[in-house]
Amino acid sequence: MEKEELQAIASQLKRPQGEKGIAMANNMHETNISMTLSSIRNLAISQDDKILEIGHGSAMHLDYIMQQSTDLKYYGLEMSELMYTEAQKINKQFVDNKKAEFVLYDGNTIPFPDAYFNKIFTVNTLYFWQEPVKFLLEIYRVLDTKGIFSLTFAQESFMKKLPFTEFEFNLYDTQKAEKLISQTPFRIIDSETLTEKIKSKTGDLVDREFTTLVLQKE
Repeated sequence: MEKEELQAIASQLKRPQGEKGIAMANNMHETNISMTLSSIRNLAISQDDKILEIGHGSAMHLDYIMQQSTDLKYYGLEMSELMYTEAQKINKQFVDNKKAEFVLYDGNTIPFPDAYFNKIFTVNTLYFWQEPVKFLLEIYRVLDTKGIFSLTFAQESFMKKLPFTEFEFNLYDTQKAEKLISQTPFRIIDSETLTEKIKSKTGDLVDREFTTLVLQKE
């Protein structure tokens, strides 16, 4: 593929736009569903939880979240206007019932008050954080005491094999991610690394190793 095509893929993964953005979002949902479910499972969702997802994409998995317990309130944050609109369309019943709310943001400042959520998760957004320590501190700020944050990402060893990750991506392995977290007050309470088989862009089955770090606010 040409450099311009690879840059375009990287850009769409970071912030889906236009018709290609919808196709990319559908593809991301299918490709990343195991990672998303792992991140959600590690939250140990219970009754009355107030949950924030950072970078929800089309949020086709919201139905699964709502099945985890009762009286849940879900908030989704997105930089992509397209995904913000698509997620509301797909999850209209939850939005209409005031169970879900989607919000656009700038990718840096989380537009919610201190200690607003008790569960937060994000899947495959870590690579795009502009100021990772500052952003982790933002997540810490909006999380309640003893609140849980699931941070899920694909390992650098896998990601660096993808030609488009040289553009706009900062890749992480567990050690690098733990070093980043050590610069914040977060405490790592659990770590789960799984390997799954996924279809590559060429249609071949490849092994993808991904990790969920479970953090707690003291």
